[in-house]
Amino acid sequence: MTAWFDLHDGWTLTCVPAGGGAPAATVDALPATVPGCVHTDLLDHGVIDDPHTDDNETRLGWIGRTDWRYTRSLAREAAALGRSGGDGGGPAERVDLVCEGLDTVATVRVAGHEVGRSENMHRPHRFDVTEALAAGGGEPELAVEFASPYRYAEANRERMGALPAAYDEPYQYIRKMACNFGWDWGPTLVTSGIWRPIRLHAWSTARLAAVRPLVSVAGADGGGPVRGRVRVHVDLERTAAGRRSAVQLTARVAGAAATVTAAPGEDTAVLELEVADPDLWWPRGHGDQPLYELAVEARADGRVCDTWRRRVGFRTVAVADEPDDRGTGFAIAVNGRRILVRGANWIPDDTFPSRVDGARYRERIEQACAAGVNLLRVWGGGIYESDDFYQACSELGVLVWQDFLFACAAYPEDEPIAAEVAAEARDAVVRLSPHASLAVWCGNNENLWGHEDWDWKPVLDGRPWGAGYYLDVLPRVVAELDPTRPYLPGSPYSPGEGRHPNDPAHGVMHVWDVWNQLDHTRYRDHRPRFVAEFGYQAPPNHATLRAAVSDDPLTPASPGVAHHQKAEDGDAKLTRGLVEHFGVRDPDYDDWHYLTRVLQARALELGIGHFRSLWPHCTGTVVWQLNDCWPVTSWALVDGAGRRKPAWYAVRGAYADRVATVQPAGEGLCVVLGNDTDEEWTAEVTVARRGIGAEGGVLASSAHPVRVAPRGSLRVPVPDHVAVPGRAEGEVLTVDGAGERAWWFFARDRDLDYEKPEFDARTRVDGGDLRVWIRARALLRDLVVETDRLDPSAAADSAPVTLLPGEEHTFVITGGARLDPDAVLTAPVLRCVNDVLAASG
Repeated sequence: MTAWFDLHDGWTLTCVPAGGGAPAATVDALPATVPGCVHTDLLDHGVIDDPHTDDNETRLGWIGRTDWRYTRSLAREAAALGRSGGDGGGPAERVDLVCEGLDTVATVRVAGHEVGRSENMHRPHRFDVTEALAAGGGEPELAVEFASPYRYAEANRERMGALPAAYDEPYQYIRKMACNFGWDWGPTLVTSGIWRPIRLHAWSTARLAAVRPLVSVAGADGGGPVRGRVRVHVDLERTAAGRRSAVQLTARVAGAAATVTAAPGEDTAVLELEVADPDLWWPRGHGDQPLYELAVEARADGRVCDTWRRRVGFRTVAVADEPDDRGTGFAIAVNGRRILVRGANWIPDDTFPSRVDGARYRERIEQACAAGVNLLRVWGGGIYESDDFYQACSELGVLVWQDFLFACAAYPEDEPIAAEVAAEARDAVVRLSPHASLAVWCGNNENLWGHEDWDWKPVLDGRPWGAGYYLDVLPRVVAELDPTRPYLPGSPYSPGEGRHPNDPAHGVMHVWDVWNQLDHTRYRDHRPRFVAEFGYQAPPNHATLRAAVSDDPLTPASPGVAHHQKAEDGDAKLTRGLVEHFGVRDPDYDDWHYLTRVLQARALELGIGHFRSLWPHCTGTVVWQLNDCWPVTSWALVDGAGRRKPAWYAVRGAYADRVATVQPAGEGLCVVLGNDTDEEWTAEVTVARRGIGAEGGVLASSAHPVRVAPRGSLRVPVPDHVAVPGRAEGEVLTVDGAGERAWWFFARDRDLDYEKPEFDARTRVDGGDLRVWIRARALLRDLVVETDRLDPSAAADSAPVTLLPGEEHTFVITGGARLDPDAVLTAPVLRCVNDVLAASG
């Protein structure tokens, strides 16, 4: 028999004063939501103000320094188990408490008996509660007591010795979501709670303790008939009586089946299945994503003991990292084909991850797909996401690069941390390996780089700092449990003895000198093999910021706006860009909000365009970052409320299947065409140099018939008579005939001869939407319609848009039917760069 009991109702929460002093609020038997955390329960009952609003987070540090107790009666479940074992049959031989996620330092008691402990947010736990339930009588209580995560981490730091880190918080001394302790885009909100499902499992004889399918494909690269193989590794757990029983195991997938018998006392088995000519799983843009149900059943003594089901995909994945005459490449290959990675980094989608359900994962991943993304990198300072995330990626054809959870710090290799790391890694690999989308395991985020460049070595003075995990423990776990996928020790990482980990000629690079020190046009100085991080900041959409900040008025430096900027010198770096490009040093809020977001869009468009123009030398980009966990000025494409920033639209254009960009080429220019499809691209490209004034027209042009190979690129030199301007401040280069128009401005905005933004406009209601038609009478640069300023639910389908005189564009405003047309067509809703920089004469 087997039966499950969800334990998601009937909980209460109580604070327990600890050594850190009295809590800031008295909480006694407050109804609690599970899964959830202390912060969300206190918020739900009005005990605290919204941590995401204004600077409220600064008054909530006491929560992470307080002990907490969750309690619930198990009387109903105990009665059901006493009657029948829970499934209508005989009593269960064993009852386990299954905790999929306890955050973090927890002691678990049933009927006053301690049944288990946790010191790791990232691991599931299973505790035998059979005897404790029996001893609890008719009213057994389940209590989960959480000790202060700060107290635990700080005690470890005191005992193990201080180690260098990017932030003055003890996040590397506890196996917990590192960004809980704050990051340069996130708040400091240190949580406790039952953050993932918790259940009772009643079972007899044997259960499937772990099922680990290793999927491989022969002939996927066209080298013969395609044959899929699934090697299913099964671990059994048995009751004392069950050790005397043989257990029959059967696995089925895609019409194939295999059966083996585990003899009495045996706890492991392997089933091998072969599938003739399966449909291959491909990343989006390369083919379909067929998934096949893999079912495993365990039978003993004539009854089904347990079952397991997942959907798997048949594909191979590898990293091609062969040395060449320019260094060492890095290319992700699926089914033998090298993939142009169009990626984005993923952080936890909420400060409180229990609030992220399957529908929210799906929405965010679909937003990534709509922007052309084919890979998401799960960053190492967050969490191993729920299976909903990886399943959605598998269904939508999005590859997943999974960091192990280490970020921006030297990590202790002392006990008990070391043992927790090893167990956590095994749990993660076993849980995530069935997902077809999972492509790459990576040891850490930036720790190899930090050890080399961030002045760690004098502080460490020879002490261990985590290298033992990245170079030994983790690769051994992956080699043992998931040899079907590649592992790299860190990101960035340059293979080869003695090489700097962020060497652009070798392996994987992070490009952060641009945001931190340089103008975004300096992305063109880099020639990496693969870029796993680069980005540029901008504030969230106005509706998102306005809902989170009560400042009146909003200004770039008002207290709430400033609090929602976490990056070191972030505002100064934004100002540097405003001055460099627009000559604007002290803009008002509306100009600041608009122009910084334009700069973010331009920076990512330029960076991606440059790196993509280097294909196949550079095989991919992973933008920092797709999403936010709260409303904040950050590098995200989608803000903390799920609204798309202008940068999202820019990335959508840069990540299109077929693109044209203009790139410097020596003293001249060239057009680079990228074709990331399986079909040859035939077109006639017209390059024109134009005056930017209303009467400017075409000054010089050239036409170029082109044929771009499948999955290839082509460089087309621009003739000098077209590439060289007569007056840089009054001319622009355009490329047409190759998909979305490409632009090259010969001067920065502050030096261009912008005219006042003159245009014709009209609006028309279309069902629940509003269509906004614009016809330019002067060049309109980076035109946006930010209708969330009028209705937070309204959003345009395109931005930013640049129009030549005489050209027109229609914006579709989803949900905009009830908007005031006059307000839609007026600043600050309708904006372009001309508004700020055009001469007033």
